[in-house]
Amino acid sequence: MNKEVRVRFAPSPTGALHIGGVRTALYNYLFAKKNKGTFVLRIEDTDQTRYVEGAEEYIQNALDWLGIAPDEGIVQGGNFGPYKQSERKELYLKEAQRLIDEDKAYYAFDTPEELDAMRERLKAAKVANPVYDSITRSSMKNSLTLSLDEVQSRINAGGPYVIRLKVPRAEEVRLNDMVRGWVKVHSSNIDDKILVKSDGMPTYHLANVVDDHMMEISHVIRGEEWLPSAPLHVLLYQFLGWEDTMPQFAHLPLLLKPDGNGKLSKRDADKKGYPVFPMDWADPVSGEISIGFKEQGYFKESVINFLALLGWNPGTEQEIFDTEELIQAFSIDRINKAGAKFDIDKAKWFNQQYMKAKPLSELAEYLLKDLKEAGIECTPGKAETICALLQERVTFPSEFMTKGMYFFAKPVEYDEKVIRKKWNDEAKSVLQAFANAVKNVDILTPEEALNTLNKVLEEQGVKMGKILQALRVSVTGTGAGPDLMGILSVLGRDEVVDRIETALEKLE
Repeated sequence: MNKEVRVRFAPSPTGALHIGGVRTALYNYLFAKKNKGTFVLRIEDTDQTRYVEGAEEYIQNALDWLGIAPDEGIVQGGNFGPYKQSERKELYLKEAQRLIDEDKAYYAFDTPEELDAMRERLKAAKVANPVYDSITRSSMKNSLTLSLDEVQSRINAGGPYVIRLKVPRAEEVRLNDMVRGWVKVHSSNIDDKILVKSDGMPTYHLANVVDDHMMEISHVIRGEEWLPSAPLHVLLYQFLGWEDTMPQFAHLPLLLKPDGNGKLSKRDADKKGYPVFPMDWADPVSGEISIGFKEQGYFKESVINFLALLGWNPGTEQEIFDTEELIQAFSIDRINKAGAKFDIDKAKWFNQQYMKAKPLSELAEYLLKDLKEAGIECTPGKAETICALLQERVTFPSEFMTKGMYFFAKPVEYDEKVIRKKWNDEAKSVLQAFANAVKNVDILTPEEALNTLNKVLEEQGVKMGKILQALRVSVTGTGAGPDLMGILSVLGRDEVVDRIETALEKLE
């Protein structure tokens, strides 16, 4: 690459950051780091009617949690600020005026009623795409059809107007997208998009082109939904005389519903009960809480790993990557064109893999925190032992307590299926004998528990398979779980005896 890599993530502060946006941010971050470039966060808040309080902070906090913090932005600062579009209004208006002066844009004074009437006329005439374009502009109220005096009079009177791009009637617009290849659109299929709205604020189209140029952005990596607008942006670069410094475009594939049928939405996720936001978001208007990956117990590393492979593949069989490995492996030419199915089960699988690799001391901290909130005391050593027993069986840290509650509380119910199949006179006899033998053990280690049980079984002439589930259900209430001897050791001699004798009495 000939010039310094500078990429940007440019979300709008209109609510929570959707996971598709997080993936866009991640790919920009990986590309920047791979090429020793700069990752910029820019807030695109030109649509003030949709601004949501707290959304900017949410975006920044989400990126920080995921470990893909920007190098430049509203918090970090930089040499190309301000990094918030509402603070750059004069820059956009200056370029819009230059386009008007060079006959590449024009004022339009049409009322909403007049615009509706125009569309109805075109529909009646069977026009396939009824828009404001190089043909229809000639019959509308704008600075191309009105006299200079009338135009100036309308502006001086303070009446509403917009500024539209004057799209040429018959030109081919081309761009070589890094993911899609060559994209060619005839200008007759591009309408005269509004560049400056009646409130004096620029639209996305003008603002993002001006900002990308002035911030020296080298590559625009964004979602597929912006691909139809890309030819318009190419025209703007040409009209503004910036074609030689125009960034390279890469339009990412859509994130699809798990069944592959349509774009993934918040509503789809709510129906199925899985998150599509990095962190919890409380809507300030409705008060509705949207659950995030963080609060559901996903590790940030697993979310990053999961997202990286949603639309990109490394070209190898490797699936587990730390961030540095992702940076080294990432390349835009391995991004897929087709949409990527959002498989939440795969996200859970990634979390399980990272769970298995976590040090027990870190996992114990999660368990101790949950226990403290529940008013249950536990030593760090005991917590680590419990986590070691459950580590292969849980997906989220919260499950250490929910799935291992029997370590802290006696069973109040017993697995009925196990009771029907395994609870018989033979089992009760062995369990009572085992409880009696355990009373004579000083310290009930896993090894000592197994040795004691084997001696009792040998004396009773009973096979291990006939008794093991009955023993488990008597001390935990469940029919399955981690190593039973490990459970007995954590519970300790007196508790094991008490639980077995309680079960024998309760289930009589």
